[in-house]
Amino acid sequence: QVQLVESGGGLVQAGGSLRLSCAASGLDFRKTDMAWFRQAPGKEREFVASLTWIGSNVYSPNYADSVKGRFTVSRHNAENTIDQEKSRRKPEDTAIYYCAGGRYSRHSVSVDGYDYWGQGTQVTVSS
Repeated sequence: QVQLVESGGGLVQAGGSLRLSCAASGLDFRKTDMAWFRQAPGKEREFVASLTWIGSNVYSPNYADSVKGRFTVSRHNAENTIDQEKSRRKPEDTAIYYCAGGRYSRHSVSVDGYDYWGQGTQVTVSS
């Protein structure tokens, strides 16, 4: 059974940094495309960033325009984890952040492009 478990959420002041982590189990992590999505109150879940498996140990990153230059995603295959480092946070980054995985997601920015989801972790950015 596939499990994705997020951690690291909490309260941070605007301009501050926060690292989120997602631990995966029950899947071939090295070959799985991984992504982060977020959902703010009253809004639809939206794409944040992804790392798509290209082959061997090569992964292609993709970022939503709203987070480019501020968010960085990285994966650690030896630990089956993917992280999201977020600097210069803004109040509009307040949301529940979800980890997602898919065998053939291929840079998909749609929730329908991913097969597995975590329960989410709350991030609140105070102004």
